[in-house]
Amino acid sequence: MTPITLAITCLLAITLGYASLCAVSPFGDCRKCHGMGHAIKTDRKGRMKRGKDCRRCDATGKRIRAGRWLYNRAARIHRDGTR
Repeated sequence: MTPITLAITCLLAITLGYASLCAVSPFGDCRKCHGMGHAIKTDRKGRMKRGKDCRRCDATGKRIRAGRWLYNRAARIHRDGTR
């Protein structure tokens, strides 16, 4: 197999894998709070304490994936243009 064919095959596999992930699970963990919905703080004694709610995910711990966001945007544009 030539290197170009191998590179195309790898990129196609990665793209199809991510597309199937976005179709099966459109929401992923928030990158800021790691899916917890809030920050973890420590008090002066070193004990773990719940911090403020995450503003990026509105304390849900989940965010829409970039691929699913692009798909939703394209579907909305297509739907609005064909009415």
